[in-house]
Amino acid sequence: MLQSAVEPRLRVTLPPDPNPRKPRFTPPPGTCDTHFHVFGPPHLFPYNEGRRYTPPAAPIEHFFGMAAIVGIERGVMVQPTVHRWDSASTLDNPNLTGADHRELHAGGVRGVRFNCLPRNGGVFDQAKFQHVVSQIEALGWVVDLHLDPDFLEPHADLIRRVPLPLVIDHFANVHSQEQKEYKILFDLLGEKHIWLKISGADRLLSRGARYEEIVPMARTLIARAPDRIIWGTDWPHSNIFEHGQIPNDGDLMSMLLDFAPDEADRHRILVENPARLFGFG
Repeated sequence: MLQSAVEPRLRVTLPPDPNPRKPRFTPPPGTCDTHFHVFGPPHLFPYNEGRRYTPPAAPIEHFFGMAAIVGIERGVMVQPTVHRWDSASTLDNPNLTGADHRELHAGGVRGVRFNCLPRNGGVFDQAKFQHVVSQIEALGWVVDLHLDPDFLEPHADLIRRVPLPLVIDHFANVHSQEQKEYKILFDLLGEKHIWLKISGADRLLSRGARYEEIVPMARTLIARAPDRIIWGTDWPHSNIFEHGQIPNDGDLMSMLLDFAPDEADRHRILVENPARLFGFG
């Protein structure tokens, strides 16, 4: 394919593992993946021109195929940065433009996510954050934060004051109980409106974390807030460019045997907690 002279040369990410393995345990009925993305397909839902990378198409049908093998029955789709503000790919409905929060609610949206990672192009604007929270408060939506550990300390009081359920993604990218930010995260989980996704362990491992550090951290955080812990695959694992680093989604779910050895805890994490948070019947 020829590339035009004016088009920026973007890195192309790798596709998800096409052969997901069955987990080492049988997920309970109603298991929910609270964090997955859909990319395109771009001929129907074009990618944003300001994106930082180009992913292969990952349509919803491909997610359903993975979910059927892994044992996922429910899902929460998270808007990817390659589609930016165009929610058509998330809602798959051209009549829902994203201009009206009530229309989005009717379309199945239950939260708003803030990208607070400068390395991912995120810029946190506290005034805009508080404005959006005020707009969605009446709808009871979830506020989701994608952040790095160093975000926690300067914004801990703000996080405590949010009047809605607030979810912190991917262990807050904390990888060990030895990090000073771990204690901040642990303390925040004492607040009854703060939730945590124990997802993205593969991201931590790719950045040098050791699995034997992640497991005890996960167990302690689950014990801290067993009714406010949720899980997700992060399918199709965007922003991965090197072969051998794409995780297998069945293996990711199998990690829950180590993170939550107690079956009742796994049931809460996979079924009860997401159903309560996102309003599944």
